[in-house]
Amino acid sequence: QVQVVESGGGLVHPGGFLRLSCVAPGLTFSIYAFDWYRQAPGKERELVASITSAGERNYVDSVKGRFTISRDNVKKTVYLSMNNLKPEDTAVYHCHGVRRGADWSSPGYWGQGTQVTVSS
Repeated sequence: QVQVVESGGGLVHPGGFLRLSCVAPGLTFSIYAFDWYRQAPGKERELVASITSAGERNYVDSVKGRFTISRDNVKKTVYLSMNNLKPEDTAVYHCHGVRRGADWSSPGYWGQGTQVTVSS
């Protein structure tokens, strides 16, 4: 059974740092694109960052310059490094693995999520 498992969340002060990890040992990892989504209570789920199989990265404007998405195909792990965290970054963060082409995408695989809380 394919699994996508996140870790690395926690409680951090404003201005702090966290690195989230997403391991997907059951996937043919290198051909998958990965997304990090987040959902705060009472809010819509938001796409935060994406990385393609070729390593191209995209970010939502609110995290540009603070968050970095990266991947290690050998370890089958995707990372989200989050600097200068703000209270509005508080949410459950989910990893999503998907195969994408120019005009198609496969059904994706979701992890259970990891809680990030930014508070003084």
